[in-house]
Amino acid sequence: MSMQTNIKQSLARRWESYQPSKSTLVWGCAATAVATMIVGFSWGGWVTGGTSLEQAKAAGDTARSELASAICLDKFNASSDKAAQLTALNAITDGYKRRQFVEAGGWATMPGQTSPDRRAAEGCAAALAA
Repeated sequence: MSMQTNIKQSLARRWESYQPSKSTLVWGCAATAVATMIVGFSWGGWVTGGTSLEQAKAAGDTARSELASAICLDKFNASSDKAAQLTALNAITDGYKRRQFVEAGGWATMPGQTSPDRRAAEGCAAALAA
């Protein structure tokens, strides 16, 4: 045995001399792609198009309800018999009946609409009762 065969090659030297086969490269790329997707969807916050659409719709509905509730509060506060109406609303303990009270008062009917907005009435009644 010669002296060179007894000396171990360094890691860098072994890395330089490594020649992977094409199938090893293909499988390595495929495994990397799968691992990237697993990490992305699990911890990276990635979502599918359908999930994104659902989240955008829910955010839009929430924003619309908050705006409608603010308009309802403004309409309630602008009414001439605000104090009496607030006393009557606070006398009601059931949330469903409070919503009906706000709807019947017309404060939850948005401009250009003919019927009251349920979510606006719920938010408005909750804000007034607080």
